[in-house]
Amino acid sequence: MPRSGADAQPDSRGCCGSCGNYLTSAKFLLYVGHALSTWGDRMWHFAVSVFLVELYGNSLLLTAVYGLVVAGSVLLLGAIIGDWVDKNPRLKVAQTSLIVQNACVILCGILLMMVFLFKTELVALYQGWLLTLCYILVITIANIANLASTATAITIQRDWVVVVAGESRSRLADMNATIRRIDQLTNILAPMAVGQIMTFGSPVIGCGFISGWNLISMFVEYTLLWKVHQKTPALAHKASSKIEDSELKQLNSPKEGESKPNEGVKLIGKDVNVFEPQEEEVSCCSRMAEPLSTFRDGWVAYYNQPVFLAGLGLAFLYMTVLGFDCITTGYAYTQGLSGSTLSLLMGASAITGIMGTVAFTWLRRRVGLVRTGIISGIAQFVSLAFCVISVFMPGSPLDLSVSPFADISARLFESSPLPTMAPEAVVPETPFTTLMPLLANGSAFVNGTDPVTTLNPVSLVSVSLLFAGVIAARIGLWSFDLTVTQLLQENVIESERGIINGIQNSMNYLLDLLHFIMVILAPNPEAFGLLVLISVSFVAMGHLMYFRFAQKTLGSSVFRCCSREPKADADDSSPSDADVSNA
Repeated sequence: MPRSGADAQPDSRGCCGSCGNYLTSAKFLLYVGHALSTWGDRMWHFAVSVFLVELYGNSLLLTAVYGLVVAGSVLLLGAIIGDWVDKNPRLKVAQTSLIVQNACVILCGILLMMVFLFKTELVALYQGWLLTLCYILVITIANIANLASTATAITIQRDWVVVVAGESRSRLADMNATIRRIDQLTNILAPMAVGQIMTFGSPVIGCGFISGWNLISMFVEYTLLWKVHQKTPALAHKASSKIEDSELKQLNSPKEGESKPNEGVKLIGKDVNVFEPQEEEVSCCSRMAEPLSTFRDGWVAYYNQPVFLAGLGLAFLYMTVLGFDCITTGYAYTQGLSGSTLSLLMGASAITGIMGTVAFTWLRRRVGLVRTGIISGIAQFVSLAFCVISVFMPGSPLDLSVSPFADISARLFESSPLPTMAPEAVVPETPFTTLMPLLANGSAFVNGTDPVTTLNPVSLVSVSLLFAGVIAARIGLWSFDLTVTQLLQENVIESERGIINGIQNSMNYLLDLLHFIMVILAPNPEAFGLLVLISVSFVAMGHLMYFRFAQKTLGSSVFRCCSREPKADADDSSPSDADVSNA
């Protein structure tokens, strides 16, 4: 019997209703808020480096100082930021960090506008010291904004996502993958958007646009956070700070007056009674030493985590020049790649990064979470083999007869200019433009005509293999990143979630800082091949650490990749992906 129109109407309403329910769900609102926050972050991080170069006469000094300050601050304050996230209510932490971050970016944008507009006057005042003070203020305020952004990332991506996903590990994996896809898209689109504004406008217009965007986005994100908190009642419940302090201190030496049975039971009443006398005896010296104690306890807690080796393995992947940062981009220019080619390569890397998030969810359902990390590591390492081969292929500037420290000694002791890649007789002197890579590749513009090939063109085989390996490795890299992220989410107790992820950020920044120091010690293109080999070695060590973690977790079943996880979310903790805490 055919259905009437009245009977079919509920189906259409049900379809629209389910779509409406999704668009108003806590998960979707969290995605929108993260997209707005990440878009503003990416615009600001791209623009502030360009602004600092523009202000200091096309020098990289201010940019280098800013990068050093940011890395050092997160390295030293990561544990303290994470501890603050743990000790305060979720909504308060998210909204406070949001306001501080956006307010600092707005203030920094206004200050940069003033400097750009009145730079000539500022140079004349107090022999230029007022302008120097403005530089210091810009770097300081921008660093505070980055610290607030770190707090936001910890509380939203490492804590809120876990609570919104509930008990479903599959839902948590899907949410992590979606958030990483948003990151990949904004990494490409946001710099392109603000770059166009700065190109067709001016730095002043760029500063004004970023400040205005953050002002509007701040109110929207604030409202979205409040709605997500209202739709997810579990976000209002959090472990008390007294219980958290006891858990952290149990990792160090216990007090003589505390019995171990009480620590194991973790009764709230007993914990409160034990720690109340300590609160009354807190002195001024103890308060001053509290940040140091938090720093120490955080690192001890991180070391004692069952997923310590997995987190350390992820941090080792940051010790690499094989990424689309300023170092690899600069090397590409010296090897003959144009700006348009590099933009296409960055777009390709974003696509492979998104493919990595898809591969993560697919692999996790079939082989389990821990084995997904092993497969992702193998995929990344195999892809990086192309980078190793590129070091020895035609066109590679590797020259072991050139000392990596030649440039440093020339600058510090001989005061002579840095050596160029080619003699002046081969490459004519031309102003630096986006067409300059053509000159380095063996072409020269003569009287505004088409490029004329010189006698000794540089082969593109080496640099092509290098970027082929870097782009292909993004699949394994982002799948591995998501694996370790979810392992931290699932196996770190709620009261330590902030401080452990703060330490993880500190470890990432530490290895990232070491990779910049490595480049400073060997900045010439002839030594870049050595940097590639060192980078691949650190990637291999990182994945070996993860394999050791997987072996301790899964035992002899680590190579059983044929087993599948049950489809039901309730059975996510299957034998194929055993609980790490039992390892």
